[in-house]
Amino acid sequence: MHEFPLQEFSRRRQQLMSTMQAGIAIIPTAPEVTRNRDSHYPYRFDSYFYYLTGFKEPEAVLVLVAGSENKSILFCRDKDIEREIWDGFRYGPEATRAEFGFDEAYSINQLDELLPKLMANQPALFYSLGTDAGWDTKVTGWLNTVRAQTRSGIQAPATVVDVRQHIDNLRLVKSPWEIDLMRRSAEIAASAHNRAIRMAKPGKWEYELEAEFLHEFYRQGAQAPAYTSIVAGGANACTLHYNANNAELKDGDLLLIDAGCELDGYASDITRTFPVNGRFSSPQKDLYELVLAAQAAAIASVSSHHHWNAPHEAALNVLVDGFIHYGLCQGTRDEVLENGSYRQFYMHRTGHWLGLDVHDAGEYKTPAGDWVMLQAGNVLTVEPGCYVRPADNVPAHFWNIGIRIEDDVLVTESGREVITAAAIKSVADIEALMRG
Repeated sequence: MHEFPLQEFSRRRQQLMSTMQAGIAIIPTAPEVTRNRDSHYPYRFDSYFYYLTGFKEPEAVLVLVAGSENKSILFCRDKDIEREIWDGFRYGPEATRAEFGFDEAYSINQLDELLPKLMANQPALFYSLGTDAGWDTKVTGWLNTVRAQTRSGIQAPATVVDVRQHIDNLRLVKSPWEIDLMRRSAEIAASAHNRAIRMAKPGKWEYELEAEFLHEFYRQGAQAPAYTSIVAGGANACTLHYNANNAELKDGDLLLIDAGCELDGYASDITRTFPVNGRFSSPQKDLYELVLAAQAAAIASVSSHHHWNAPHEAALNVLVDGFIHYGLCQGTRDEVLENGSYRQFYMHRTGHWLGLDVHDAGEYKTPAGDWVMLQAGNVLTVEPGCYVRPADNVPAHFWNIGIRIEDDVLVTESGREVITAAAIKSVADIEALMRG
């Protein structure tokens, strides 16, 4: 667990209130979710709420009041020794205010009493309407309570603004503290991928390799997988979101593993593809080297001098040239790009933002419709692929080959840093590790 940076979270709240200028923001955390009967899924806080608070308990709401005097208020569960015997430690309002740096803290049970008072005479309400129907009902009720006091000279907020859009802009640029966390998350995931490569062999099962990942994640201090791992042998790798992970690994097949961990809320996201028996066949090596070259071109395009789509364009040009060379597509590069025939083998984009969420917050285009420019502090994935299902127009020696190579890349002032570089990916390194 990294040291809790009180000033980091306080600074984020001040930044948000500065963009709000005047008004009140209401940001609840995620609810606990029942798995079955009285058993719950492991609790995971809401990313927006956590980004501004660092507070991990359920049943909590952040309220920010922006204006001539900014104020941060947290509503949370009461301190309750009896419940702690059953469910574990809880801070309670008094300790929460002191430990997390809020101006005020109250019991969650006072929410209905205090929110209408806090909303009164605020010019705008900053809230993510439509995200949760239950919270929409609560917020609408508080608004109507304030509106009912109009004859007393009390005004309700006249406008409702999506607070998440304001937070998205902040979350896109990672702080030094966030970058350090993401580097560590990436290191853990990279070591897990290397472990899986060492352990793979024909006759094992996909879930056995998934277990190796979970072992390494938890052994090194990560709290959870960042998403459901994809462990896809042979033809399963041609299903992009395959996660049954229950097939036997076969001699002669490739194995695609897409897995990352979550460390103190921050995700890593890596994909590696390698031969189950430790040796690439000639067709496998041809397509693997093609995807690897496409990824290298894409990574080289990650910099503050390029827009978001530049890595995708770079990868796509390399892939299309390779598809033509190996007889998967017909025509010139421009013709294949124009008619879209490459999508039979490459149907997804080359990356996404990464952070508190695997597919992290942030827009990809400006309001004018242009791709956003990359900037120092952005973290994104770069993940070209090639998926060849059996078809009449496909050479048979490529059938059922599915390849994706994915790394996490930080945009720096001088260019880029591949924070997942410790996960091996060259043909020579993979074959050498599997021999060893």
